[in-house]
Amino acid sequence: MFNNFDGKVVLDNLHFLIEGMQTTLLLTVVAIIGGLLLGTLLALARLSPFKTLSFVAGTYVNFFRSMPLILVIFWFYFLVPHILGRPVGGFYSVLVAFVLFEAAYYCEIMRAGIQSVRQGQIYAGQALGLTYQQNMRYVVLPQAFRNMIPILMTQAIILFQDTSLVYVVGIKDFLVSADLVANRENRILEMFTTVAIVYFVICLSGSLFIRRLQEKFNL
Repeated sequence: MFNNFDGKVVLDNLHFLIEGMQTTLLLTVVAIIGGLLLGTLLALARLSPFKTLSFVAGTYVNFFRSMPLILVIFWFYFLVPHILGRPVGGFYSVLVAFVLFEAAYYCEIMRAGIQSVRQGQIYAGQALGLTYQQNMRYVVLPQAFRNMIPILMTQAIILFQDTSLVYVVGIKDFLVSADLVANRENRILEMFTTVAIVYFVICLSGSLFIRRLQEKFNL
């Protein structure tokens, strides 16, 4: 099957693939940052003593975790321009979808991380006269983030893989760029083999790095 494999077609279209990978990485990084920030706020809301706030945050998390990501992408691709009343680039529409979707998962990761901090640490902060916000900022969250680093990075790898779903709305990410070249050059085997290798190498490298972090922190 690989006797007629032509690596030259990959090299000739390398610039096109790199542009697609830039879109994939940009979407991944911004979605991680946005999802982590929103997820942290949601986690604090879920742990809040105010039942209404906790209920709203819990409903948000349960809703998005019950929805297929591809359906959420479709929703926001068509919904965001309608809400704003003007055309919005497809990239920004799917970015909103990824941030809101990932925030639900980061919320649960953050909540578990916060709850993993020993109560004695919290009581110590209170004994020093720290307010709830100061206790969270200076005592709880730094320790929680340390505990959560491996699973946060695992979720980032999953997000990187999930960005390939933007092909359903025609965003030219790495996979879509490879597909366009494959159909134009009639070299499906070469292009999709390359895509598989690139995803494998990146995800495997990330997994090995996570394992080293776990060994370093004894998690």
